Amino acid sequence: MHRAFSLILLSLLAIACGNPPKGELQELGSISVRLPEGWKVETPSSGMRKAQYSLPSPSGKGEGATFVVFHFGRSQGGSVGENLERWYGQFKQPNGMSSSDVASVTEKSVSGMQVTVVDVSGTYAPSAMGPMMPRAGPKPDYRMLAAIVESQEGPYFFKLTGPIGTVTHWQASFNEFIGSVSKK
Repeated sequence: MHRAFSLILLSLLAIACGNPPKGELQELGSISVRLPEGWKVETPSSGMRKAQYSLPSPSGKGEGATFVVFHFGRSQGGSVGENLERWYGQFKQPNGMSSSDVASVTEKSVSGMQVTVVDVSGTYAPSAMGPMMPRAGPKPDYRMLAAIVESQEGPYFFKLTGPIGTVTHWQASFNEFIGSVSKK
């Protein structure tokens, strides 16, 4: 009851300040987020995923993007640096440079939690997640926007991948989603 009252009070304060909350509230364990307009909730394709969303191609033709959320608990899932290195390893650069050399990494605070955001593009070749999962073939001209939110209940990993044009189209709503993260 107290949490519901708090959410209502926060919503009223946001409206009074000229910033009404956008999107449906999604609870993801110890945090909540606002679902941006146009994102479609999907059933996670893996038991490791906390949530999964599809983001259509802006033209309605071609490949859309996928946004996934992972949370493994306290002291689980590896460090920020280990995850960044793993994500860089999923991309190959056309000029042979290291993806870590071309990636953009920013840090900020959201709702009192440290957030690391990475932006990298190139040929995407994700690793297989487990022995029964096939490795996907390389996908040129792909982009990934990813964030690690360090909560008291352990890190949350957010990963948006898809064709460069599709991810670029959804970049503002990715930022909106990450900016909406709040503690429950």
